[in-house]
Amino acid sequence: MQLLDASRELAIRPIWRLGFRPFFLFGTAFAPLAVLIWLAALNGHAGAWQPAGGWLAWHRHEMVFGFGGAIIAGFLLTAVQNWTGNPGLRGRALALLAMSWLGARLAWLLGAPLVLLIPLELTFLPTVAWVMGCSLWRVRQRGNYPVVVVLILLAAADALVLWGLAADNDALQRQGVLAALWLVAALMGLIGGRVIPFFTQRGLGRTQQVKALPWLDWATLGAGMLLAASFATGLGAHPSLLLAALCAALGVGNLVRLARWYDAGIWRVVLLWPLHLAFAWLAAAPLGLAAWHSGLLATPSLAQHALGVGAMGGLILAMIARVSLGHSGRPLDPPRGMGLAFALLNLGALARVFLTTLLPGTALWLAAFCWALAFALFLRHYAVLLCTPRLDGRPG
Repeated sequence: MQLLDASRELAIRPIWRLGFRPFFLFGTAFAPLAVLIWLAALNGHAGAWQPAGGWLAWHRHEMVFGFGGAIIAGFLLTAVQNWTGNPGLRGRALALLAMSWLGARLAWLLGAPLVLLIPLELTFLPTVAWVMGCSLWRVRQRGNYPVVVVLILLAAADALVLWGLAADNDALQRQGVLAALWLVAALMGLIGGRVIPFFTQRGLGRTQQVKALPWLDWATLGAGMLLAASFATGLGAHPSLLLAALCAALGVGNLVRLARWYDAGIWRVVLLWPLHLAFAWLAAAPLGLAAWHSGLLATPSLAQHALGVGAMGGLILAMIARVSLGHSGRPLDPPRGMGLAFALLNLGALARVFLTTLLPGTALWLAAFCWALAFALFLRHYAVLLCTPRLDGRPG
């Protein structure tokens, strides 16, 4: 912060001062809207309106690349400033990046011609990777280079989806989306492995943080990347005992990490227990996929939704609730309604994963309602915060 010219920085509109502001705001506004639109279309209420590729293709892509991509960008473009000590993307450059994300969302939803949609979509993630890479390269911070690698692979997965869209090949689109979903899982495992034990120690006032096991962290990251590669190549779409073993190893590895971080005091702190529950979903998802590969489950969809709703949605909501407070100069004391938001999101995940086969219609509506209300509660309490200056008057 001391490197910034305060008068110049404070002249920037608050929403464009740091990456978390526009992307957390836009991403969490998009999250409930996208799910409710999808559910309306699924029940035949969209009429003749079709997004590019159809409703299923839109839903698959936008929950990972639209919603997930926005939050990932907001988090990383904010974190890199802390990692490197260099100012983060801000001002006009940040606004242009946010508008490219928004333009791609509108183009896909409104069924824009591919000649417009593809360049808009392919602009966003490579730009985020470039900004992150340049910032890290300036200070030679090699420990965070894997983050840039994951961003580049996410951009490649997006390109695979767009190739499938242009070729009218649903299999390629599905491969790209599922590869991206498991790349996001790998990124969550990497970032979560750093922040969850740290936040737990700080939040509970413990004198020592749980000592990391680098071999376990790297092993789970590698397993997640291999799993993403299996989906990108199409191998993950077919039951395989080898992939069952890989999924089981990833799930058990994440369970071991979670058990090592556990402290009974987390249940007293609203900003801690949702992080641990989200990581529990991150363990449950590959274990569920292992069960499908072993012939114990009829469909891999339940495992994919455990990852998308419980792990990705849960970790995003828990992280942005904390990061938004810290980076806006506020105490780490969330609004009372956020406890309900975290509970609703996990209830929605339980409904989507465990009730769908028994009560498909009811479960989908319940899951969608819980998801939408959880993010609506975040917006209710955080939207103004994201658009107003820090309480302490500092830039950012």
